[in-house]
Amino acid sequence: MSDEITSMKRIMSFTAAATFAASLMMTGTASARPMPVVPDPWDRRVKCETKDPEDRRIVTRYGNSKLGWRHFTGRHNIKKCSTLYAALHGRVDRNDNHGHLEYDGVVFETGVPRPRQVKFTVVVQYTRKTVDGVYDAGPGQKIGVITAYCHNQQGNKCPAWAKM
Repeated sequence: MSDEITSMKRIMSFTAAATFAASLMMTGTASARPMPVVPDPWDRRVKCETKDPEDRRIVTRYGNSKLGWRHFTGRHNIKKCSTLYAALHGRVDRNDNHGHLEYDGVVFETGVPRPRQVKFTVVVQYTRKTVDGVYDAGPGQKIGVITAYCHNQQGNKCPAWAKM
């Protein structure tokens, strides 16, 4: 009798699992349809603005997850305009003469006996459009800061102590 009950339990468990799987397939939940692409529009509005020593007006646009403020604040942990200004108020460190400018800076840890430091770079696209033509700042405007990141850090993410 105990073997019959065990067999019945197995059959009922299998039937329940098969019914559940069939219901998922009928509703489409278990199908292999691709996820819809959620648009990530580029926001041209200006978040920060400063001038470099050569009197270039450098803006930081809100952007999106790939370019601008929204990109590097989440991905690289830089969350203050003043951090960008620290690098942008110095001379251009790398210039490809096609609008791609890079400015380097250093942040020091404060309030500790043995302060740490981290180097960071601010990358600026000083043209109306990106090289690939995907982003356009509009007539008479420049793309501005496209990213900023820390060197020698995992994922180029700035450390929390830097309070950037």
